[in-house]
Amino acid sequence: MRYRVTYYCVCDIGKVREINQDNFIVGGRYLKNHEDRIPELLFGENEGKPLLLGVFDGMGGEECGEVASLLAAQTAAEITPGRKPEKDLLALCSTANERICSYMDTHGLKSMGTTAAMLAFTRKGIMLCNIGDSRIFRFAEGKLSQISMDHVVPLPNIPKPPLAQNLGIRRRDLVIEPYLAKGIYKEGDIYLICSDGLTDMVSNESITNVLTTTGFEAAAQRLLDRALQSGGRDNITIILCRIEKKKFFR
Repeated sequence: MRYRVTYYCVCDIGKVREINQDNFIVGGRYLKNHEDRIPELLFGENEGKPLLLGVFDGMGGEECGEVASLLAAQTAAEITPGRKPEKDLLALCSTANERICSYMDTHGLKSMGTTAAMLAFTRKGIMLCNIGDSRIFRFAEGKLSQISMDHVVPLPNIPKPPLAQNLGIRRRDLVIEPYLAKGIYKEGDIYLICSDGLTDMVSNESITNVLTTTGFEAAAQRLLDRALQSGGRDNITIILCRIEKKKFFR
């Protein structure tokens, strides 16, 4: 028995930002021209084939965060996770980091970076990789659990702590250390990958409510709507995917 992964993706500039610095990778697709939003939900399924899903949240304001997230998404589009997804994802992060740093050096920029939160689905299982504070959740049996690690520096009286890790760090400054974790397929599990434009605006309890009361096909749009209704202070990218058992015939 193999598994089908069905996914929906939505990406929106929000209500405050002047530019969309988010990007994503879903079945090889990503934002290529810094669009404010994608006009409709992106839908797809892997039919048992390897699949990479991910969210990239650019940082740096005027320092071209949208370019950093685009470079990461372009690098991800070149990767098909194989028999060693851990090695593939680490190589992806290393290559994206080098490309972002090279762009900074070429254009005389002091800082530019992006988070990355990715899930690779292969025949052997699921591999998680993240760096920064874009999050990955697993929703199973009515419970929402964060399965990614936030790379932040906790500071007193600071509601939004700075990042301790991201893509776009020069080797002389720090060695990037993406977080990796393995998972197994379980029918009915739902995974949420998102930028902090969602999690800063919508509580885990509210996310759980949406996933519990809304059909899977409509849940990504409903989560986006809630983030916008709560203020939409940042760009918002949401990927929802669901695991199903499926017999595939040659």
